[in-house]
Amino acid sequence: MGVTRVGNYEAGAAASHTVAARGFAAVAATACIALAGLLVPVISSAAPLSARIVAEHVRPGHEIDLTVRSPAMHKSLSVKVIPASGGGPAPTLYLLNGAAGGEGGSSWFDQTDIRSFFADEHVNVVVPMGGAASYFTDWKRPDPTLGYQKWSTFLTDELPRAIDARFDGNGRNAIAGISMAGTSVFQLSLHAPKLYRAIGSFSGCAQTSDPVGQAVVRMVVEGRGGGNTLNMWGPSTDPSWRDNDPYLHVDRFRGKSVYISNGSGTPGRYDTINGPGIDGNGGKLFDQIAVGAVIETATGECTRNLQRRMREMGVDATFHLYDGGTHAWPYWQDELHRAWPQFRRALAA
Repeated sequence: MGVTRVGNYEAGAAASHTVAARGFAAVAATACIALAGLLVPVISSAAPLSARIVAEHVRPGHEIDLTVRSPAMHKSLSVKVIPASGGGPAPTLYLLNGAAGGEGGSSWFDQTDIRSFFADEHVNVVVPMGGAASYFTDWKRPDPTLGYQKWSTFLTDELPRAIDARFDGNGRNAIAGISMAGTSVFQLSLHAPKLYRAIGSFSGCAQTSDPVGQAVVRMVVEGRGGGNTLNMWGPSTDPSWRDNDPYLHVDRFRGKSVYISNGSGTPGRYDTINGPGIDGNGGKLFDQIAVGAVIETATGECTRNLQRRMREMGVDATFHLYDGGTHAWPYWQDELHRAWPQFRRALAA
């Protein structure tokens, strides 16, 4: 089945996001240098309710669109699934989109070959849609712009139970994400330490609580999404910033199968006028190189810091730091291909 590509690098998948992406690039450049309303919080002690699949639409090519009602999020959400090939209980791989939340054609289904790549694999592939600029975390309070955000609860408690019940899941899970979600995958594992056997982070930044990390988070949430990080994790001194900082908690990833990758930020084999998603468009190529290169350079610094920290703590992880490569979907497709054999082994163990 053919794949339609709409914009190439995740930070600028839609033309309307170009200005925000350039703002992100400015903060990312600073990171490279530096790294040399009255809304009441909703608090409940009640046990979480189960999410319900309220609608299904089967598409050609063994693909199913679900509508899932989330009690935690107070709304229905779109979730796309490639059911496992073959019979019997199967593990599940969750793939998270980046800061655009899959909007504007910026999702794993729009930008990669996951339909064909996983067609014969005995694994349920699940791609939740939405969550733009949310960091897929549980926010302290509703946000006037981004709304009610309880993504950690939905993704780690509600959705897995619904998926396992509908698609005969065996309880073995892996999760991977790009860009913003390359941070979120670690945070979700901190939130639910027993849920994932394998974690994949492609071009993410694990540092969120130091001044530069906080600035990058704000650029995504506030500059990109128009939200307010005070509603997410509170002021900069709030312990939630440290609680959600994977860099500070690397020991809690011990024993998991971890794959982390990042490009160098210099133009690579896909950063050409005829590259995938560029297709002769000089403006797209300029953005991918000028903006995507700076973002990838900044996330690369985060990734090297995480590598050093994991070595210091004796936490095993696979790092693939490749020469050439900007903040772009074709590179992330390659990295998913590289990571999958490692994930498959972890899910089968």
